[in-house]
Amino acid sequence: MEHFVCDPRLLRSAFGRFVTGVTIVTTGTSDGPVAITANSFSSVSLDPPLVLWSIGRHSRRFDAFANAGHYAIHVLAEDQTGLCWRFSKSGSDFAGLDLSWNEHGVPLLPRALARFECSVADRFPAGDHMILLGRVLELETQEGSPLLFAGGASRTQGAG
Repeated sequence: MEHFVCDPRLLRSAFGRFVTGVTIVTTGTSDGPVAITANSFSSVSLDPPLVLWSIGRHSRRFDAFANAGHYAIHVLAEDQTGLCWRFSKSGSDFAGLDLSWNEHGVPLLPRALARFECSVADRFPAGDHMILLGRVLELETQEGSPLLFAGGASRTQGAG
């Protein structure tokens, strides 16, 4: 069996060549709401309705999401760059946001292009991350253009 050794910076740069959408994942904890910016979101199945995302084990927010039974994934619109960077830095800065809450105690952000309210279907260890598989319980969508992420930067569809 061959063992592949790669420079982590080169690997991260190569991963950054793939353009993704940007999401914010939220959950409720006994200490209050928690959020994190994630671009590791993907659809999995229509029947049953499943989605996945992953969180780094090094994240200060890892325990909140690894132990959560429910969370919401918000797909950001191109004019929500501020939220993207806000929750990439702080998981508790909900100041000034018009939050609502679902029946499972999960904070819901306004104006997302799509919102998937999920229960955890499974968790999988995956190297330095954990993959969270969620069963979609509720969803909401609205029209608009998505915020994109590539090469370590957010961008709009028209940006080159």
